[in-house]
Amino acid sequence: MRQYSNNDVPYSSVGDDEVPSSPKATDKIRKVSMLPLVFLIFYEVSGGPFGVEDSVNAAGPLLALLGFVIFPFIWSIPEALITAEMGTMFPENGGYVVWVSSALGPFWGFQQGWMKWLSGVIDNALYPVLFLDYLKSGIPALGSGLPRVAAILVLTILLTYLNYRGLTIVGWVAVLMGVFSILPFAVMGLISIPQLEPSRWLVMDLGNVNWNLYLNTLFWNLNYWDSISTLAGEVENPNHTLPKALYYGVILVACSYIFPLLAGIGAIPLEREKWTDGYFSDVAKALGGAWLRWWVQAAAATSNMGMFLAEMSSDSFQLLGMAERGMLPEFFAKRSRYGTPLLGILFSASGVVLLSWLSFQEIVAAENLLYCVGMILEFIAFVRMRMKHPAASRPYKIPIGTTGSILMCVPPTILIFAVVALSSLKVAAVSIVMMIIGFVMHPCLNHMDRKRWLKFSISSDLPDLQQETREYEETLIR
Repeated sequence: MRQYSNNDVPYSSVGDDEVPSSPKATDKIRKVSMLPLVFLIFYEVSGGPFGVEDSVNAAGPLLALLGFVIFPFIWSIPEALITAEMGTMFPENGGYVVWVSSALGPFWGFQQGWMKWLSGVIDNALYPVLFLDYLKSGIPALGSGLPRVAAILVLTILLTYLNYRGLTIVGWVAVLMGVFSILPFAVMGLISIPQLEPSRWLVMDLGNVNWNLYLNTLFWNLNYWDSISTLAGEVENPNHTLPKALYYGVILVACSYIFPLLAGIGAIPLEREKWTDGYFSDVAKALGGAWLRWWVQAAAATSNMGMFLAEMSSDSFQLLGMAERGMLPEFFAKRSRYGTPLLGILFSASGVVLLSWLSFQEIVAAENLLYCVGMILEFIAFVRMRMKHPAASRPYKIPIGTTGSILMCVPPTILIFAVVALSSLKVAAVSIVMMIIGFVMHPCLNHMDRKRWLKFSISSDLPDLQQETREYEETLIR
């Protein structure tokens, strides 16, 4: 593979007013604007309150509410801030792969790309399964067997085609889906006001807490903020748009969890054992009747489709970005006439189909550990770039120094180790095997490049990072 980066490579030299723009070849492709980007972030991370019910089951009302108030400050906000800074420093589709490569070298950059892509594809395999789970109560045939397999294939093909047609289409579809998914909870909140009993929010039993389920529920519902970085090259004026979209996204996601929980817990007598996936539809029926229940169920199904679209977009554009940097064969960088990464989409869709036979629990467990390792690499890359290149151009910079940057990464790192410590040996073993595959793939691809079995190249429209390094060093000498 082309070794585009050495350790400690800054994206732009000190004193540059502008970070280099996305490739010229994509100038005619319509870019993603603010509103669609906010909803793409919403679906990358959340999609609505579907799945948060387990937090009440695991820890009771008070801890569930506190978790979704406090956890964003420990995890979501630091991750979103790092994404805003690094995503505007490296405004291209490689996203976090380029961050890690620039700070730690191409080997670790490739490992980051492998683990994150695999984690994303595993995560995306979940959404067709959940979509059919919501429909099988009305269509029992979708519960198992050939009809279920056929439905997964048809659904995957239809959503993959939407991704193929263009990211701007996916973005505006995400807006429509997001509004449809959020509205029933706004209605439910208004209906619940006369029945609210605030004392129900304060119920807590520390002797009866399933910490593993509680932490994993919070973690799963509030991560993946960095996924939007792999679309930075497709964003209209990313230096301005990306940080603002992340800011609005954090607020939207937090509100989409907290207010439905306040309504459901405060207006309905507590039956903790019933708070499992899908319980919000029962809450909706109790508060508004069957029509509201059907709306919530339709919103849940729609939300799963929105999350599938957003995740596939980031996964496929990540492969395109890696190919543009010479980390994958050149054919991954080929775009369709709609500007989309055709091969990246096909590879991501194939992974979804192959993994869709796994259960919900197996999918979540398999993705979490890989995601955690990737996040550790991102934190190290962020701090290392701050320490080694503090004066490098950053269109958006978190207003803290090097010490503050380190301290900001400490709480989420502790949380990562807690999630890893609570994982089973089976999950750890599978994740280690996946990582070993990545360690082997990198030298194999290098060998294929040297033997010219496959063609690797760096896009001429991207900045020469090695030249940027030399300019940066000359600036320091002067």
